[in-house]
Amino acid sequence: MAIAVLKAGLLATVQDRGRYGYQKYGVNINGSMDESAARVANLLVGNDENEAVLELTLTGAALTFTADHMIAICGGDMTPYMNNVAVPMWQPVLANKGATLTFAKYESGCRVYIAIAGGLDIRKVLDSYSSNLRGALGGYYGRALRSGDVLEVSPFSEGSTCSLLWHKLQNEEKLSFTAQHFAMAPEEVVTIRYIAGPEYEWLTEESKTKWNNSVWKVDAQSDRMGYRLQGEHLALNSKVELISQGTVHGLIQLPANGQPIVLLSDRQTTGGYPRIGIVAAVDIAVFGQLKPGDSLRFVAISQEDAEQLLLSYEQDLALLKTAIKLKCRT
Repeated sequence: MAIAVLKAGLLATVQDRGRYGYQKYGVNINGSMDESAARVANLLVGNDENEAVLELTLTGAALTFTADHMIAICGGDMTPYMNNVAVPMWQPVLANKGATLTFAKYESGCRVYIAIAGGLDIRKVLDSYSSNLRGALGGYYGRALRSGDVLEVSPFSEGSTCSLLWHKLQNEEKLSFTAQHFAMAPEEVVTIRYIAGPEYEWLTEESKTKWNNSVWKVDAQSDRMGYRLQGEHLALNSKVELISQGTVHGLIQLPANGQPIVLLSDRQTTGGYPRIGIVAAVDIAVFGQLKPGDSLRFVAISQEDAEQLLLSYEQDLALLKTAIKLKCRT
């Protein structure tokens, strides 16, 4: 059971929810840029949420299935087709032996996630499947996918959620549920909620106003490590040097040029720039679907509100998981 990569596209990697517990040794966390889409894709095919998925960036890939598989495609819309027939997103679908999955054109978002029932048969490195491209470890031989690569797929056990969904799809034209409500709705200006960081009060009053009332654009030099923002120049009350400290997902740093940087999946393990904010955990995945030139604004919320938003989101995911299991048994 395998998937042949006919065309890898701009950047295709293997990811999961990240490599935790090794940041103190200088090892990046990595993981899916849009963790929400990756988790939902895995749930839709009956996998564990932390199973390896394929992450495609900005352009699609061409994949041929050498056996029958069940897949789910979530994230940005790049118009997926299976043997020239449109494939629905945010729901499980069958990919028959010999079928080729392609992507016709970009519609919205930035990254697509493909989960395969049973998961990819690759070795974990430091407890994670995620690709660390700078360190050349994890994922598929520590690198991005290339044309000609072959991805082995693990079998799933009889009686598992994967198996029950598989039999449902084989006996029905399609399953009558989707997880489309987890998709990010296209917006001209995306709103990102954040919590004030340890050095937020170091900003001048004028800069605080600019930060909270301006529209920012994603800079072309953004990548999985961090998104650089273009907009109003932000200044501190005085020049201060900081000792480097550990970084966290969604940390908003302010370098000397006055243009903020949001640290993301491949972020460095330590940093010394002033920390003016931290993106609410529930909104971090939004950056995975933003591309250079996209616009966003920031809205301050309390830590308690951020925790409640995350709790509500996790409850929604738990409901989806329960609904899938119930659907398998009806």
